[in-house]
Amino acid sequence: QMRLVESGGGSVQPGGSLRLSCAASGDIYSRRCMAWFRQAPGKERERVTSINSEGRKTYARSVMGRFTISQDNAGNTLYLQMDSLKPEDTAMYYCAADGINACYLDSPSSYRYWGQGTQVTVSS
Repeated sequence: QMRLVESGGGSVQPGGSLRLSCAASGDIYSRRCMAWFRQAPGKERERVTSINSEGRKTYARSVMGRFTISQDNAGNTLYLQMDSLKPEDTAMYYCAADGINACYLDSPSSYRYWGQGTQVTVSS
C-alpha cells in the first residue's frame, strides 16, 4: 500500500526559504515518478516539479531557479527546497507518485497516489 507523508510546511516572510519532505513507502514501481503539486484557494491544483527514477526533473516556469526537487539515495524521501519565496507561492503543497510515465504529464489526474498536504504561507 502506497503511503506518502509530507512535512516541513510553515509560514515564512517573502525572500525566505523552506524545505518540504515527503516520506514514501509502498510499491517502488508505483513511485518511479514523484512530484510536488500545489493548490491555492480558488485555484486549480498545479504541478510544481517532478523527478523520475532516471533523475529527469521538470519545473514549472513560475518556480524555475528558485525551487529544487531531490530524493535521497534510496528513493524513500522526496524533498522540495524552496528559496526566494514569494507571496504567490502560498498554497497547500502535495506530494504525488505514480509510474514513470506520469512524469510526462502535468495533470493531477495522472497521479494515483497523494499525500495529505502541507501548508506553505509566504507573508510579511
